Amino acid sequence: MDDLTHWLLLVLTLPTDNATARMRYWRALKTKGCAVLRDGVYLLPDDERAGVEMAEMCEGITQAGGTSYLLRFGSRDGAQDLEFQQLFDRSDDYGTLRRSLTETRKTLGSLAPADITKLLRKTRKEFEAIAGIDFFPNEASIRAQSAWQDFVAAADAVLSPGEPHPAVGTIKPVERADYQGRVWATRQKLWVDRVASAWLIRRFVDSEAQFLWLASPDECPAGAVGFDFDGATFSHINGRVTFEVLAASFGIEDEPGMAGLSSMVHSLDVGGIAVPEAAGFEAVMTGAKQRGLSDDELLTEMSQMLDSLLAHFAAQEKTSARRRR
Repeated sequence: MDDLTHWLLLVLTLPTDNATARMRYWRALKTKGCAVLRDGVYLLPDDERAGVEMAEMCEGITQAGGTSYLLRFGSRDGAQDLEFQQLFDRSDDYGTLRRSLTETRKTLGSLAPADITKLLRKTRKEFEAIAGIDFFPNEASIRAQSAWQDFVAAADAVLSPGEPHPAVGTIKPVERADYQGRVWATRQKLWVDRVASAWLIRRFVDSEAQFLWLASPDECPAGAVGFDFDGATFSHINGRVTFEVLAASFGIEDEPGMAGLSSMVHSLDVGGIAVPEAAGFEAVMTGAKQRGLSDDELLTEMSQMLDSLLAHFAAQEKTSARRRR
């Protein structure tokens, strides 16, 4: 019995004279991924978070003039457990998403960068909405995740031609003194990782750095320090983006606020744990590019924002440290 799923059963009657409340709770139940056993009877796998959220929903329903009962129980046997789990099969939802990604991918080459960025946000939200209520993942979820990653790679290829492939290796410490007054080269049409890396270089490594924006990595001069492309001196290693590799290589990781900033750049460049500040940074950078700024102008403008974000993350670290004492 210990291997059987434990469930939350919500039995409710929504107020007949409050259409707004009925619609709000119907949508909430759908968003939480509840399965419908029959009219007014909903099922959800039990865990601490779901229990709290459903209890809060019960209170709200009662206050709105309805009635609700929240029960906990375990599956009777394996057959019932399987029957209930199948109610949460998201294969159809994943299939719809995969077909949408396939069709949308065909249009990427004809879209403006801002439109591609909007599509990435939209499709990411759609994928995460399904994955968030996929309580019993199966092969459909694996195929959908693969399709989503392929879509992101295709979009990145349009937004940032020559995007580096992650390499396996060791990030070796280097001396800042060996990188003073240098020419630093990366791909033109800057995006998050490259603009943040250029800012890091000029602020912490080489204050006299000159930047060369390449139409193709093949055009990188022999004497320049390349970054964020395959074969560059500094690029993606072991799942870490170029910004993180530069910070580690030059011993900047422990700078106040750098951990938070690194997490933000990483999430925007290759995905991962969402950082609240990421959406704002991405929106500002998208707007700056829509204004037609050159790469030099873009670096100047975004550097001010990166300065402010570093101070913001540093302040967060101080607050967290005080709370731990």
